[in-house]
Amino acid sequence: MHQGPEREARPLNARQTCLRLAAIGAIVVCSGAAFAYVGGWLDPDRLTPDRVVDALETNSGVHAGFRRNHAKGVCVIGHFESNGAAHALSAAALFERGNTPVIGRLALPGGNPYAPDSSVPIRSFALQFTSPNGEQWRTGMNSMPVFPLATPQAFYDQQLAARPDPNTHKPDPKRMGAFFAAHPEAGAFLAWVKTAKPSASYATESYYGLNAFYFVDAQGKRQAVRWHLEPLGAEAAPAAQPQHDANYLQGDLQQRLAQGPLRWRLVVTLAASGDPTNDATKQWPADRPTVDAGTVVITRSAPQDDGPCRDVNYDPTILPRGIAISDDPLLPARSAAYASSYERRTSEGPPQSALAPSHSSQPERAQ
Repeated sequence: MHQGPEREARPLNARQTCLRLAAIGAIVVCSGAAFAYVGGWLDPDRLTPDRVVDALETNSGVHAGFRRNHAKGVCVIGHFESNGAAHALSAAALFERGNTPVIGRLALPGGNPYAPDSSVPIRSFALQFTSPNGEQWRTGMNSMPVFPLATPQAFYDQQLAARPDPNTHKPDPKRMGAFFAAHPEAGAFLAWVKTAKPSASYATESYYGLNAFYFVDAQGKRQAVRWHLEPLGAEAAPAAQPQHDANYLQGDLQQRLAQGPLRWRLVVTLAASGDPTNDATKQWPADRPTVDAGTVVITRSAPQDDGPCRDVNYDPTILPRGIAISDDPLLPARSAAYASSYERRTSEGPPQSALAPSHSSQPERAQ
């Protein structure tokens, strides 16, 4: 069909060309400014994920291929046996009655993969649940009931205060004392850590999620929650003793798994009105109702350098439908810092075995 006379393409005159180039330039500048702001390039004092990870590297050294925090660990494999009790609170498929595959990681805090197991009293447990519908829930927990600090800036400032002295290779006690004096919110954690002793087993520890989240039911109703794992049927382990070698946790884990699966009960605590959701330094009252959601069952382990957990970024904001993040500022900060650490370590290639002899020549620092 005839559409009328065809319009000839006319070349732009000098003025039109300048206007078009200016418009394109403005778009490029605005886009660049947006990326620069997100990256912190326009404000050198703005806290960024890379600055947080840089601080961790400064304190613990750079160990190619390893996580910048929780560097020393072991992969574990198993499943989650849901009893269905939490499904009324959360529409997540993993809380329906049945089993969900789990890939986890037991580890020490700190960026030194050669640190002896007795160097810190804290152990960590990260889990990835993968439902048949493909949705995942990733969570990282620690064997302490409360977090020391409430904000990303405070966490970063703590890393600066803990920077090792070049002569002693340890943090300056006066500097650390001044930091905690300026952060009274750390009081509950400091009271706990004074009596905490490093356990000789991962299997006997309770692990706490610390941050608040929301469970969302099928009708969209939200309930603020925290969760933790309680060990089931694990024979008590002593505190670490001088006769334990630098890597006794992995040996104990393998010995226990050879005798049968390890189990933890997943306990969900329900917040009441007024309980803080944005401050991981504050515990909720002990009388809050809880729900036994089921059992995490670990059946085998694998080395972290080539096991199934090696390439998993245990970002706590990767959540299935039925779980949502709260207003806790640590959550998006953790997500961003984990991404930075993941990008760095995966670009370096797989880690070499981190198992060290009892008298390792590597620096024995754990953050």
